[in-house]
Amino acid sequence: MEEVLNPVSSASIEKTAKTAPIRVLHIITRMIVGGAQENTLLSVEGLDAMPEYKVDFISGIDQGREGELLTRARETTNLIIVPELGRSINPFKDPIALWKLYRLIKKGNYHIVHTHSSKAGVLGRIAAWLAGTPLIVHTLHSLVFHDYQPWLVNRTWWLIKKICAPMTDFYISVSAIIVKKALAAGISTPEKYRTIYSGMELDWFLNAKFDSAKVREEFGIPQDAPVVGKIARLFPLKGHDELMDAAPEIVKRIPNVRFFLIGDGILLEHLQERAKEYGILENFVFAGLIDRERIPEMISAMDLVVHTSLREGLARVLPQSLAMGKPCVSFDIDGAPEVVIDDYTGYLVDAYDSVGLAEKISKILSDDELRKKMGENGRKHVDPNFRTEKMVADISEVYQMLLEKYPERIAKFNKRHKLA
Repeated sequence: MEEVLNPVSSASIEKTAKTAPIRVLHIITRMIVGGAQENTLLSVEGLDAMPEYKVDFISGIDQGREGELLTRARETTNLIIVPELGRSINPFKDPIALWKLYRLIKKGNYHIVHTHSSKAGVLGRIAAWLAGTPLIVHTLHSLVFHDYQPWLVNRTWWLIKKICAPMTDFYISVSAIIVKKALAAGISTPEKYRTIYSGMELDWFLNAKFDSAKVREEFGIPQDAPVVGKIARLFPLKGHDELMDAAPEIVKRIPNVRFFLIGDGILLEHLQERAKEYGILENFVFAGLIDRERIPEMISAMDLVVHTSLREGLARVLPQSLAMGKPCVSFDIDGAPEVVIDDYTGYLVDAYDSVGLAEKISKILSDDELRKKMGENGRKHVDPNFRTEKMVADISEVYQMLLEKYPERIAKFNKRHKLA
């Protein structure tokens, strides 16, 4: 039943806000180098810099070949580590993680708990609900149930999401298509959703000036070679195999093309072997893990960026690349159409369509004017839609809306915990 706005309680909240900030906790499973993790880190940093909020941050630890953002998080946020909060489901550690989250939330007296990622979203929301948190928000960076997984896994995650919906006061989604899919799956109701694009340090890309010739020299890329870039973990569902399917035809059309792959992961040897079998290993440059600070430098050496992931809310590499004037070719999945405007900032291709992928990549590489025009269009499209400042301001608007909608919850919570 919808709660009615109470003017007296609203005044109480306003008075409290003047004397003490709203206490907020963000929770995520791990802090590898990834889109959801960067989104969360920038959100925490930005919100905590605002006088209205005091923000704490909980993360698990999950080591891998993807790189990490924990070092920065330790320096810039009020970080709390829960070691048991790993990405993989663990029947022994997960109950411990849930108990620790509950105790931390109970002790922290948070007005808002905001969760990210699938498992942290489940455990965090349950813990916050048990702890009596007044407001619970969850960000959908993607949908964990999707078309490219076994039916039983799909239905299990769908059921878990359904169970968590009544505990969730509001959903933030990084793309409109995710909202559409979630609603179609019966996850909550439209008034509980808002799309807020994943913000990034956009000026870092818009104003990037690098000597691309030096990057090419560093990685052994011929100066006159057309370069197709891909920035993603070498991991299943990131679409490297799908790019490899199209690669022989692209090499046939443009023999000196180079595929510049930024990232590391478990598929490295597999992809190298496939390229070797096709006889196109010399066309591939496996750069490995690159420091996050060097990503704009890497993009500067690319002529276009390809995105072939099979599940991604809205990949950050797309607006980042467009901000640097690089057109994109992407599978037409999830939020990609919201940034890759077909035949304007790049091209969209159906998932698994290796023929279409090869055709569109070859077309852009073969037409300098088209490539330049799409790049210019891309720069106009992403600014200011994907700025960190806009994302943080929009999240704050959601918080304020919820505080105004449910003032009695905050008033009761403050009174119970002697915060008012």
